[in-house]
Amino acid sequence: MPLWDWVLTKNLLIKHTQKIKKMKKEKKEEKKKEPKLAAPTCDDRNCHIHGSLKTRGKIFEGIVVKKFHKRIAIELERMVYVRKYERYSKTKTKIHARLPVCMEDEIKIGDLIKVQECRPLSKLIHFVVIKKIKEKEK
Repeated sequence: MPLWDWVLTKNLLIKHTQKIKKMKKEKKEEKKKEPKLAAPTCDDRNCHIHGSLKTRGKIFEGIVVKKFHKRIAIELERMVYVRKYERYSKTKTKIHARLPVCMEDEIKIGDLIKVQECRPLSKLIHFVVIKKIKEKEK
């Protein structure tokens, strides 16, 4: 490799690293300028987002049938195979789930939501609301 080629490649590398450093510095400055949004206040210890509740296991999607304070009942429809008749039948299952305080305002009866299994919180509640998928169809 001739000396001139080596000098050119070295200069290109130096310019490239300088560009990268400049871009990183600009990104840091942008992050500092962005206003920080106030986090929603949620003192609920049984909240999977703000509290210490761990979620694991099965995930279901269902329609909200009843709504209580810190709890909802959802109904999900599933197909079950009946071996005797070699056909499928529809069955409905009702599940009670914990509704975190920070999500109480946005979830209403008729909404489609996603719930995930957690440790038993009471005699009935073994699931927690993860998110709202879509609103009630009018």
